[in-house]
Amino acid sequence: MLYWLTDLSDGGGVFNLFRYITFRAGGAFFTALLVGFIFGPWLINILRMKQGKGQPIRDDGPEGHLAKAGTPTMGGILILTALLVSTLLWARLDNGYIWVVLMVTYGYAAIGFADDYAKVSKQNTKGVSGKARLGLGFLLALLASVATWYLHPTELAGHVAVPFLKDLILNLGYFYIPFAMFVIVGAANAVNLTDGLDGLAIMPVMIAAGTLGAIAYVVGRTDFTEYLGVQFVPGTGELAIFTAALMGAGLGFLWYNAPPAAVFMGDTGSLALGGALGAIAVCTQHEIVLGIVGGLFVVEALSVIIQVAYFKRTGKRVFLMAPIHHHFEKKGWSEPQIVIRFWIISLILALIGLATLKIR
Repeated sequence: MLYWLTDLSDGGGVFNLFRYITFRAGGAFFTALLVGFIFGPWLINILRMKQGKGQPIRDDGPEGHLAKAGTPTMGGILILTALLVSTLLWARLDNGYIWVVLMVTYGYAAIGFADDYAKVSKQNTKGVSGKARLGLGFLLALLASVATWYLHPTELAGHVAVPFLKDLILNLGYFYIPFAMFVIVGAANAVNLTDGLDGLAIMPVMIAAGTLGAIAYVVGRTDFTEYLGVQFVPGTGELAIFTAALMGAGLGFLWYNAPPAAVFMGDTGSLALGGALGAIAVCTQHEIVLGIVGGLFVVEALSVIIQVAYFKRTGKRVFLMAPIHHHFEKKGWSEPQIVIRFWIISLILALIGLATLKIR
């Protein structure tokens, strides 16, 4: 919205700063951070009063989690409020990619909110049925994938960039639609599975968002894409505003989610943020790179798939408990050890993801 202040500029002066994505990204980050800090305590108090007993704790989970009983959930509302205010304020609202990512983010937030509400109101760990969640998730992903297909330049529609292999861009044709849907739905549910310890999910989400924001900025500029030899996707640079806002909102939330957490993100936040990462990857045509940058989320999801499949086949377990962060809890790792080590892994993977821009 503030971009339109450039109309008051004669080519110089303070209003001209709003032309620059980097300036507006900085503004988006600090705006979201400020909203989180200001409204965080108020929202947590509201959630605590409304929810009473807070998020239900699994009886079969790690013993240490029983001490978290009574902690309110749906803290993702704080992230999503800060993110929306900041994005609408600093991003160009005539950019189609911004609206696609917002649609996915807040669509998944609605699914997550319904799930959290069902759990809290019934004081049961079973919320909305898995089939309903997946069905609605795939519908949102379908709408986003089709919209992105039409937003991409004609010569790039249906194409996927392959990391590490210069000049190799796969043309999936119409198979791109189900592929993009899988990326969005997979990212949403992978982040949701990762959100099991205080602070575990939000920092890797912020790291992945920052990496994807840098990629969006690069592929949205002809000078950078020519130098690096990657495809130019006009308009995606504006997504750097969204990712900067996400990082600011995430940092504001982490202030209250750091161990011991005063509030949980809940499915309201985890599904929304995962969906956002998937949508950004689809918009920038760096879906495979998301698998590297978000490698931690991939491992968390795979640990659940492997555990369930192996147990159904043999009646035995591969991990002491899935997702894999609970496996390490069962092995005696403390919660801060797991969280910080997983953060380190996420940072390493993000650096590898950024390196693919140059290597390719």
